[in-house]
Amino acid sequence: MRDVTWEDPFCGEGASCYRFGADEQGNSYIAVAGSEEHFLTDSRESLQQMIRDIKAGKADHLL
Repeated sequence: MRDVTWEDPFCGEGASCYRFGADEQGNSYIAVAGSEEHFLTDSRESLQQMIRDIKAGKADHLL
């Protein structure tokens, strides 16, 4: 079992609430609040870049 320290949920304008977390090895995690057992994980640097890209609008075509 992974020992992930989860942050408080981040909720958008809709009902979508996400949680960000990290473990002792420096891995980062993203999960839907309430379903933390199903997560996306990668290195901290990779998830930071993904978040920067989303903020820059590079995923807008998926909406």
